[in-house]
Amino acid sequence: MLRNGAAGGGGGPAAGGAAAQRPVRVWCDGCYDMVHYGHSNQLRQARAMGDYLIVGVHTDDDITLTIDGKDTYEEVKTAGRYRECKRTQGVSTTDLVGRMLLMTKAHHSNIDEDLDYRKHTDNFGKGPKGHSPWTGVSQFLQTSQKIIQFASGKEPQPGDTIIYVAGAFDLFHIGHVDFLEKVHQLAEKPYIIAGLHFDQEVNRYKGKNYPIMNIHERTLSVLACRYVSEVVIGAPYAVTADLLDHFRVTLVCHGMTEVVPDKDGSDPYEEPKRRGIFQLVDSGSNLTTDLIVQRIIKNRLEFEARNQKKEAKELAVLEAMKRLEEEKH
Repeated sequence: MLRNGAAGGGGGPAAGGAAAQRPVRVWCDGCYDMVHYGHSNQLRQARAMGDYLIVGVHTDDDITLTIDGKDTYEEVKTAGRYRECKRTQGVSTTDLVGRMLLMTKAHHSNIDEDLDYRKHTDNFGKGPKGHSPWTGVSQFLQTSQKIIQFASGKEPQPGDTIIYVAGAFDLFHIGHVDFLEKVHQLAEKPYIIAGLHFDQEVNRYKGKNYPIMNIHERTLSVLACRYVSEVVIGAPYAVTADLLDHFRVTLVCHGMTEVVPDKDGSDPYEEPKRRGIFQLVDSGSNLTTDLIVQRIIKNRLEFEARNQKKEAKELAVLEAMKRLEEEKH
C-alpha cells in the first residue's frame, strides 16, 4: 500500500502480488474532489510502482488515522505492502476554491501577489486550532522536472494525424476529457497538440478572475491527459498559418462553446477554416468551468464548514500521533 501526500483527496495506493512473475496490482483510494494535477501526480507515481492500477473513490474525508490515532493502513503495513507517494507541493482543492470565492487575479502568472489574497487563503477554512499540514494552501513553483514527469515525450510518427486544439482548459474536468476523447477518435493514429492561452489572454475573453488555474498549473493538468501528446504553452489566440505549418497540423478542432473574436474582431479560426481543416466536435458533456465555479459559490458556507471540520480532525490525529510517540519513549 502506498500513502499519497497530496492534499485535497489523496489516499493510499497498495501494491499486491509479491511474486516477481505475477503482475503487481496497485490500489489507491481518496476523495479526488475537483481533480487536479496533484491527484494526477499521485496516480502517476502509483502506476509506476506496479503493472495494474485500481482507484477507489470515496465520499468524504481521506483521513488515514482514526481519532484515537490508530493507523487505518496498519494491517497493510504489517504485511509489508505499503508505499508512500511524494506529495505535490503547491496545489490543493482548498486553494482552488479560495481563488473562485475571493475573485482576485493574484494567482495569475506575471502578477504580483495580493497581500489580501494571501491573508484570506491563509485563513480559508481554518479551524480555531490552526492549520493542518494536509489541508491548506502553499505556493506552486513550476520546474522543468515537473513538466518532464507529466509529458509523454512522444514525437509525431509517419502516418500520424496531427490534430490541434486550443483553449484555456481551466480547472481541467470531465468535459475537457470527453472533448479530447472525441477528438482522439477522429483518426486512426491521432497526435493531439493542445494550445494553452496565457492567463492574460484567457482573462480577456473570459473576464472576472479567470483563469482559476494559471498557465503553469493548466499545463500539467492537460499533460496528464492520456489523449494529449504535446502542449503549446502560451499559444497565440489566433490559429495562424505559421502555427499550422510549424506543427504540420492536418486538423483543427473546437468544442461547442462560444468562440470569442480576437482583439481586432477577427475570427481566430479564420486560417484553418480557409484551408478546410476546421471541425467542430461535440463532447456530449454539459459540464463547463463556469458551472463548477457556480457550484462552489453556491455552496460556499457548506464548503468552509467542511474544511474546518476536516482540519479539526487532522489536528486531532496529529495530537494523537504525538501522544503515541511520547508513550513509546
